[in-house]
Amino acid sequence: MKTIIRRMEKENMEEIAGEAAEIWKAGGLVAFPTETVYGLGGNGLDSQASRKIYAAKGRPSDNPLILHIADTAQVEMLAQGISATGKQLMEKFWPGPLTLIFPKAPCVPYETTGGLDTVAIRMPSHPAARALLQASGLPIAAPSANVSGRPSPTLASHVIEDMDGKIEMIVDGGAVGIGVESTIVDLTGTVPTILRPGYITEEMLREAVGYVDVDPAVLGPVGEHVKPKAPGMKYRHYAPKAPMVLVEGGREEEAACIIQLAAQAKAQGKKVGIIASQENQNKYVDGIVKVIGSRKDPEAVAHNLYRILREFDEEQVDQIYAESFDEHDLGRAIMNRMKKAAGQQVVAAGRKNKI
Repeated sequence: MKTIIRRMEKENMEEIAGEAAEIWKAGGLVAFPTETVYGLGGNGLDSQASRKIYAAKGRPSDNPLILHIADTAQVEMLAQGISATGKQLMEKFWPGPLTLIFPKAPCVPYETTGGLDTVAIRMPSHPAARALLQASGLPIAAPSANVSGRPSPTLASHVIEDMDGKIEMIVDGGAVGIGVESTIVDLTGTVPTILRPGYITEEMLREAVGYVDVDPAVLGPVGEHVKPKAPGMKYRHYAPKAPMVLVEGGREEEAACIIQLAAQAKAQGKKVGIIASQENQNKYVDGIVKVIGSRKDPEAVAHNLYRILREFDEEQVDQIYAESFDEHDLGRAIMNRMKKAAGQQVVAAGRKNKI
């Protein structure tokens, strides 16, 4: 298959949106930018299109897909039992990086929901995404547009690397803004529950609707017997090709530990990559050092994370060591992604650890 790659600008947005809509209506796949990461989209009401998404990504078929919509009226068609809390969250945060889980309507195929009786829905705010969704009039199932397990794409070049020749079209809308996937909130229980942290933080949700819970999977690894309720809950995600170790502790302790680990790896002939905060960047003498952002600017850290992981893949490093960040607010989403990228391989700075 030859993949069409189109650069979207204001001048040609309507034209490209029309092309993408025709591909979706014919059962094909189109990758497109959202405010979080690039998505790999297909008609969410077409079971064959959903199967194509799983195949293109190499994604386990029990890992649910998120439906992207352009109009809140579509929720009534796709979901049942929409609570007052759900309506409050839609009014407060849509369009934006928040995914809500409801009981599914019969029209949504199980191929889209990963076999679940629930459906995940969000309304993106990115102008390109909105133009494409409006042109199609369809709910578009769209996980991140990467090979399953790899870092999510924040540039069209990342999508091309993973999807060229596998899908009909890639829409290049430039770099995305946020850089980590949407917050997912399950509304099917008695209490709204965060299944995946993101830009919309626990604090923001509490301010909007009162008490919210956090699923244990956000805080640590999930067993293989667990059926995922949302993307990213169970399987290895966001991972670079090289093994990655996350170092936790105070700023000075983390740097000292990484310096020691990097020196040991270098002595073993390994090519080392280091993910450094702006505050610590000048401390490291071994390895390829990439500055992810200031500890005072979590939005920059989130924006740069996946790009840096992919750059380390390109540079073929053998081992990655990364500093940790405060898990308050957006930091929880950052650390959730970094721990998954490291396969939960975390060491405590200042202690003797076996790597």
